[in-house]
Amino acid sequence: MRVDTLPHTYLSRRIDSFVRRIGQALSYIWLALLSVIVINVLMRYLFSEGRIELEELQWHLYSVGFLLGMSYAYQADVHIRVDVLHERFSPQLRAWIELYGILLFLIPFIALILIYSVQFVSSSFLVGEVSRSPGGLPYRWAIKAILPLGFALLLLTVFARLIRVWHFLFIDYEEHDIENGAAHSEGNYKNTAASLATSNTQAEETHGR
Repeated sequence: MRVDTLPHTYLSRRIDSFVRRIGQALSYIWLALLSVIVINVLMRYLFSEGRIELEELQWHLYSVGFLLGMSYAYQADVHIRVDVLHERFSPQLRAWIELYGILLFLIPFIALILIYSVQFVSSSFLVGEVSRSPGGLPYRWAIKAILPLGFALLLLTVFARLIRVWHFLFIDYEEHDIENGAAHSEGNYKNTAASLATSNTQAEETHGR
């Protein structure tokens, strides 16, 4: 469901603000990636000199932008999704789909990635893994560490969305029902008071006659 229809809480607002700042900062990484690509192309076709480290730096920058940018895409609700049927549902049904999708699919998937990626990074760090290509970049574990970092940030963003969906389904609607009940009671009270006033007026007119 659209993220702008969900109510915010203090905690979800703080998390979303944090993720939003990271996403805005990451926007500059695509400019750096473009610059590296242009420099590598110019060196290859104008000077006939290709650089392995520049080629590896390209996919390093792309990996950082993609893995850390997932959380911003989810927070801003700009990720690719199929909304052919979803947009036809009521807000309550969309919220229930979002809730079960988070609990049954998204969180277990993120948990699996985090569990296995930590071992993936630690083994690379222990052996001091570097690029296998001549002249490649060192510290291969550093770029691999972006994998658990990106999914940990995504998990934080999912937690903020879960808070908002939960609040929408189980708190906001209860408050809305209470307000409607209070408004309905107040309306009944006003109608009753108006009826009594009308009756009293009629009685006074009858008495006066």
